[in-house]
Amino acid sequence: MENDKQFDEILAKIGSLPQKPGVYQFKNKAGKVIYVGKAIKLRNRVKSYFRQGKKADAKTTALVRKITDVETIVTDSEAEALILEDTLIKKLKPRYNVLLRDDKTYPFVRVTNEDYPRLFPTRTLVRDGSKYYGPFTEVGPIKMVMKILRTLFYIRSCDYNLTDKTVENKKYKLCLDYHIKKCEGPCEGYVTKEHYRNNINMAIQILNGKTRNLERKFEDEMKAMSEEMKFEEAADARNKLKLLREYTSRQKIVSTELLDRDIFGMARVENLACTLVFKVRDGKLLGKRHYIINNADDQPDEEIIRRTMERWYIESEFIPKEIFLPAEPADFEYILDWLQQKSNKSVRISIPKIGEKKKIVQMAATNAEYILKDYLLAIERREQTVTKAVLSLQRDLHLKKPPKVIECFDNSHIQGSELVSSVVVFTGGRPNKSEYRKFKIKTVDKSDDFAAMREVVGRRYRRLIDEKRALPDLIIIDGGKGQLSSAYKVLSDLGIQDKVTVIGLAKRLEEVFFPNSSEAVMLPKTSGSLRLIQQLRDEAHRFAITFHRQQRSKRTLKTELTEIAGVGDISAKKLLIEFGSVEEIRKLPIDKLAEVVNKNAAKAIVEYFEKGK
Repeated sequence: MENDKQFDEILAKIGSLPQKPGVYQFKNKAGKVIYVGKAIKLRNRVKSYFRQGKKADAKTTALVRKITDVETIVTDSEAEALILEDTLIKKLKPRYNVLLRDDKTYPFVRVTNEDYPRLFPTRTLVRDGSKYYGPFTEVGPIKMVMKILRTLFYIRSCDYNLTDKTVENKKYKLCLDYHIKKCEGPCEGYVTKEHYRNNINMAIQILNGKTRNLERKFEDEMKAMSEEMKFEEAADARNKLKLLREYTSRQKIVSTELLDRDIFGMARVENLACTLVFKVRDGKLLGKRHYIINNADDQPDEEIIRRTMERWYIESEFIPKEIFLPAEPADFEYILDWLQQKSNKSVRISIPKIGEKKKIVQMAATNAEYILKDYLLAIERREQTVTKAVLSLQRDLHLKKPPKVIECFDNSHIQGSELVSSVVVFTGGRPNKSEYRKFKIKTVDKSDDFAAMREVVGRRYRRLIDEKRALPDLIIIDGGKGQLSSAYKVLSDLGIQDKVTVIGLAKRLEEVFFPNSSEAVMLPKTSGSLRLIQQLRDEAHRFAITFHRQQRSKRTLKTELTEIAGVGDISAKKLLIEFGSVEEIRKLPIDKLAEVVNKNAAKAIVEYFEKGK
């Protein structure tokens, strides 16, 4: 805590919190959310952070020092609190939470929430009652399973909005799939909804790894059809059985016990961690998924495992009876209760100590370690890969090492309004757009490029220092000596002026300036080094201008339309979409405006602009 007064104010606020489940958000003095947590009883949980004399780890101690406010959201249940916490963490990315991220977006198989459900692969999860099965770590297996499901169960591939009513009214006609025997024609009622739903349920069994009962079913059908001398139907059942067995034979057997299990492993290398989940169904390994955690050195294993379990089971439809972990997660009882409520059955969480079960957990940990080492190797290769232009820049600017990471700043405004800044980042001579940042200038209310540059450079590198992130090799300031001096002063105040090279780029003659030097460096006009600097400058300018236009359009909408009594955000948006601009709206009569908004709003708009004339 920053002072005793703030501490007393927060304690008073905590005292009024309800003893109900919910989510709490801690904020710093800038109003930014720095931690999101959940609780069964909000008041008790939040109060526990501020107990005098309580021992806490380094992360919690640092967190509490920065808290200046707390906000809470009450939920109806602990499960709702957990889902809301996960949503807020992914959206806000608070600094003191464990932030899991995948190397890529994994595909799922979606079973739509319709009278006649569809199955298709997707990377986007839509919460409309649809169910999702996966994830699949590779595209090949998901293509194979989709082919098998459609072959075995004749699942429709069309996107018709099939309902009992549209089927009864014969709204849709049979397509080619029916004639080539890939669909049974539910669109015209050739099969009942119950029959089609039964096929969907069998497809879901395969997606869940439950193939033994289906194998027995096809085997029994084959024998029964043979005994009844229905050889064509028997051959069809035989082919289905063969296809299903070919699919299951590709799955690795990791246990002789035909049980459903999720097996978690974890590895740490340097300040990174990787968690991995093996999905085992009927003793066969169906798939795996991993998560990478940055800045994990101040996060205990228990917290990382807890967060991994929450993320995994929020996205998973199926929860097995057994879960193996390398260590007990934080909030163990909370997690266990949530899983049992979600699955509607008993769930056993174990931390194996000996035997085969321990070996399986170690296998998961070994795989996590391999993934983490590959991840670090990929980063190292990416950092080592530099273009010829980067090497030219090192030579022409007489730098001690190649500037693998370069950051370039630019300001944007029109007549001093809507001051914004941008920083773009190039890694190895190429844009690294995920690291681009944009800033609203907070301390400058007029056209003062020097002050704006001081603010944005200070904000950028204070944050990197606070987060213990690496500094760039080269900083480019788009502007002359004045902007460069402003930036250098901030770097000196932060004590990093000797750790990074900073240069200014004058617009007129493409002159490069160094701090504390009056002589400009003129780079060869045809050199790769000059082209790289120009590319950085142009990209920073483009990024800043785009952000400035966004801010200006928001301001225009607010001042010109939403300030008119009777015109809200929705009406203003409709008008702008329909007519294109405020200037066009200004010219329109009431009857034309009333085609888009109600008559009272249309009248208010006309009167507003007439007064302005």
